[in-house]
Formats: sequence, C-alpha cells, structure tokens
Amino acid sequence: MSQQTTSNITQAVPQASDSPLGRDDLAKLVAKDIAPGSFVNLGIGQPTLVSNYLTDEQDITLHTENGMLGMGPVATGDQVDQDLINAGKIPVTELPGASYFHHGDSFAIMRGGHLDVCVLGAFQVSATGDLANWHTGAPDAIPAVGGAMDLATGAKDVYVMMTLTTKDGTSKLVPELSYPVTGVGCVTRVYTDKAVFLITPDGVRVRETFGITFSELQGLVGVPLLPGV
Repeated sequence: MSQQTTSNITQAVPQASDSPLGRDDLAKLVAKDIAPGSFVNLGIGQPTLVSNYLTDEQDITLHTENGMLGMGPVATGDQVDQDLINAGKIPVTELPGASYFHHGDSFAIMRGGHLDVCVLGAFQVSATGDLANWHTGAPDAIPAVGGAMDLATGAKDVYVMMTLTTKDGTSKLVPELSYPVTGVGCVTRVYTDKAVFLITPDGVRVRETFGITFSELQGLVGVPLLPGV
C-alpha cells in the first residue's frame, strides 16, 4: 500500500482512541448515536448498559419485551425493585409516563415495525448483515432465542454490540455465518471494542477504530473492509 493510499485511509477512518474500548465506553458511544425521539429495545448483556448513558435531551423511549415502555437506567441500591426488571432479569428504573402491558402486546410492538432501533449482542455477524446470537450450535449449549428473532426482523435498525474477536482471537465479523441464524440481512451497524462497522449495500465500511489501525484491522477480520462512511 502506497504512502498516499495509507494517508487517504487514515483520513477516512480515524483512530478514535489509543486502546480498545471497554464495555461502558462502547455503551456510551452507542447511546450517543441513537437519534432523538427513538423507540429502542436493548438486548440482554452488553446492550443493557446503553440505558445508563442516554440523556434527557434525546427523549428516548426504551421498550422491553416482557411488557414495558419508558424504562430508565439500571437500578442500583435502594432503587432496586425485584418486580421491576427487564427481559434479562436485571432490575431497572421507570421514567415518568412509563407504561406496562401484556407480553403479547409487547411482541406486537416488536413485530409490527414500531421500534426504531434495537441493540443486540451477537456470536457472529456476516458481511451482509446476517445475525447469529441465539445458539452456537455446540451440543451442550442451551438455546436461548427469546425475542431476538422478532427484534432482528421487526426493528427498523439493528445495532450489534460485541467484542470483535472470540477468546482465541477469531473474528466474529465473518464472510458467512457458521452458527444458527437469527435474522438475515438485518444488521445495519456493528459496535466492537476495536472498531465501528457500517453494513452497507457496497460492503462493510469502517467508521472509526480504537487502538488499531485500518490495515491491522483488515488483517484481523476475514471480510473485505472499505474506509469511511
């Protein structure tokens, strides 16, 4: 790669930090990217942290599939009410105007296209936006699809939060899924500890990196990467 080409890529793909992002910093980034006024579902695991970084000015309404609109940040200390939990059984707070409803009505919200964004964890995401997040296919694994398929196909935008690699260093961003599929062509953005990826009709674009250069990132994943948005 020529010096000129390297310089152009550096300009198109900024390295936003000197080290990979931790879970809270990643959650803060996702929260900042959610458009004001959105109706949003946060999946089990890392995505639940996003609620802690949404601002009043954004006017985001959080939905949880066990039947609530208007969920606030994760509850701590005296705020904890074991009857007030999200789908991941984590105690949460409620905001003024919060409402509760039947489980079936909650899934109708998800399936009916009424959610602007859902944020999910993942085992794998393919270059074309296919999602695998409910089962690794391992014989001793316990499948736990929950509402993931409904969210993946019903939300207008699907953001994924995950570490870029497995414990053995294998990329979770892959050319094709090898795990059971949750949804086809549904993911629009992938937020990882090392980079933010945009799934576009042209291919996978890298918006920014964390503690890694674009060239190093390309060597880490088995998917062709495009610079910039």
